[in-house]
Order: sequence, then C-alpha cells, then structure tokens
Amino acid sequence: MKIKNIGLAWIATSDINKAKSFFHETLGLTISDDSQEHGWLELHAQNDNFLIGIGAVNQEHQNSPIDPGHNAVITFTVDDIELAKKELEAKDVPVYDIIEIPGHVKMSFMQDFDGNLFQLVQKID
Repeated sequence: MKIKNIGLAWIATSDINKAKSFFHETLGLTISDDSQEHGWLELHAQNDNFLIGIGAVNQEHQNSPIDPGHNAVITFTVDDIELAKKELEAKDVPVYDIIEIPGHVKMSFMQDFDGNLFQLVQKID
C-alpha cells in the first residue's frame, strides 16, 4: 500500500451550519469545499494547503466510530482502497467496511495498535 498524501484531518459535528460559522466567520478560515448535500465542509488557513474537514453526523451511518467532540481523524489518501484494505487486513490491522459517497469518495476507518482511528480515502474524480 502506498499513501499518496496526508493533507486532511477532520472532525465530526452535530451541526454543520454552526461549525461553518465558527470555523469560517469566527476563526477566519477559508472555505475550500462546502457540500451541504453531503454534510461536508473543508477549510484551510490563509497560507496553508493542509485542510480541516467538518463532517455532519450522518444518521444513515450510525456504525461510525466517530462522535462529535471526541476525535480528529487523519486521512491517508490511496489509489485503490479495496487493495489497501486487503493488504492491511493481511497484516492484522483492523479495517472497517468501505463506505462510498457515489461520484466523490470511498472511505474506510482503520486502527493502529493503540486503537487510534485513521481513515483511508480514495477520491473518485
């Protein structure tokens, strides 16, 4: 498995509109992606390419291990998430089911030996 980049960490929110107001208006971060239909927001600082993602809690995916106020998730972008999942599972790394947002992204949580959560991401463009 090759990790292409680490360019995003994200948090879960109970209210995407309040989060948008806080991070954009209060903190002054620049919005780079605002996908209201997917409950997703990405922002960055003025002179930085690193992104912070804000994800609304999705009632359809109640098996998500991430709750608001508990965790920032670092994402690892890969070319082929199915292959990466198989390679990690072969090394006894706990990997969750792959979730797809059609036309946008495939995602899967994974855990390190301490139980820290990370997310594999394959962008679909």
